[in-house]
Order: sequence, then C-alpha cells, then structure tokens
Amino acid sequence: MLTKPWHKLSTWFQSNISTPFETEHGAKLWEYACHEPTLNEIFNDGMASDAQLVSELLLDDKCKGVFEGLKSLVDVGGGTGTLAKAIAKSFPGLEFTVFDLPHVVAGLEGSDNLKYIAGDMFEVIPSSDAILLKWILHDWNDEECLKILKNCKEAIMSKGKGGKVIIIDMVIMEEEKKKCDDDTSVETQLFFDMLMMVLLAGKQRNEKEWAKLIFSAGFSNYKISPILGLRSLIEI
Repeated sequence: MLTKPWHKLSTWFQSNISTPFETEHGAKLWEYACHEPTLNEIFNDGMASDAQLVSELLLDDKCKGVFEGLKSLVDVGGGTGTLAKAIAKSFPGLEFTVFDLPHVVAGLEGSDNLKYIAGDMFEVIPSSDAILLKWILHDWNDEECLKILKNCKEAIMSKGKGGKVIIIDMVIMEEEKKKCDDDTSVETQLFFDMLMMVLLAGKQRNEKEWAKLIFSAGFSNYKISPILGLRSLIEI
C-alpha cells in the first residue's frame, strides 16, 4: 500500500491528482486509512513506536522543562496516546487531551488526567495552555499548516492568557550547515521530503520556511532545539 505509489510518479506528475498515493489508490491517505483497517493499524502502531522513543527524550532533564508550569495540554493528532500517556504519568497534575480523527480514537479509554476527543484540527482544536504537534505539520502544505497553526493559536488564546505550541518535526539543514554534517544525514532528510510528497502532498522545511509559517500564523517568537538526529523540538 505504501510502496506502490512510488511507481506512479510519472503518471502523477502528468495529472492534476494531489499525490502519487491518490494516483495509485484513488483516495488520499487519511481517507484510505478510514476504510482500510490494515493500513490504519500499521500506521498507528508505527506512530506509537516512534512516540515511545520521543517520550524518553522529552522526559529527559534537558527537555522536561518544556512542560513545567502548564495545567493543560492537547496532543493534536496524538493517535492512540502513547506519547501522551508517558508524559501524563510523569506530570500527574497536567490535564492531557489526545485529539484525533474519530476512527483513530474510537474505543480508547483515558485515565485520571488523560482523555480522548474525536475531531478535526482544521475545524477547531480544544482549548488548552499548550498544543503538541508531533510529526503533524510535515504532512501538509503551507496553506494547510497555516490553518492548523491559526487554530492552535485560537486554542491557547481562548483562556485569555496565551500559551505555546510544541512542535516535534524535522528542520532541513541550511546549506552552510550541510558542509559540517555527513552525507547520510542530508540524504535522509531529502528522502523524508520525498516521502511526504508521495504520500501526503506535504514537505520538510528549513528554518526560514518554519519561521515564515510561525509568524504568518500570528505568533511572536520561536525556539528550535535539536533533540534526536534529524528531528527538532520547536517551541512557539
């Protein structure tokens, strides 16, 4: 299901279809996953596995401070809640919400400080002190990302005191930094960029592209901290 679209690049390029995935399967990835339990299960398991690794990094002393002082946090596109559960366990006073599509969170049960809410991030995001976006924005084009970030801003401003958005995603190296890094890392970043194009019409972004999105959405500041190889923690 995920490799066949790569063989449709030529057909897709000569058409008006949004992605090679849609060219192959006749539906966009998220629509296809709604009706294909196997893909839905594999995708959610993959994200849960990734979340286990990321949770260890976020709860390390170097990154743990990002959650201090918060009373509530919404994990947008949080899947089955692996990352949220780990953080919620370490911060029992922090109220967690995992927010994802209905077919993803259906039947999932929360705990004392964790609950699941079904919804669409393009429509509205639940009010909270902070929003977490792990591996979300690289799935979407700039216009769609701007919509998501503006909804995030509304969610953290709705309580009247503001808040922050925590993004875990890739930041493509600038040309001057590439010379200091090994070729494998650069190649991997470019492969990830192609993967987003093939499956989702999204893309990886460099710091200038991230900054443009962040400021266009109405945020005032951002901070980028590399946390794992090619991945960064972006606080806005």
